[in-house]
Amino acid sequence: MDVILGTFARGFLPDATDEQVDYYANVLMENDPDLYNWISEREPLPDEKCQNPVLKSLIGYQVTKTP
Repeated sequence: MDVILGTFARGFLPDATDEQVDYYANVLMENDPDLYNWISEREPLPDEKCQNPVLKSLIGYQVTKTP
């Protein structure tokens, strides 16, 4: 999860609004196994998590290059 979230953050956070940073912080509070299953689309995103646009952006996110 560190590679996925770190790579995403490097591209996302520099231009993120304060609100988006808050959403990202909420993503970091999630349980890693659940988060991985949602991002990799192994499990559907629970309805209560659909309110987080950053989490929705992470769904299906692919790390294409290593740091």
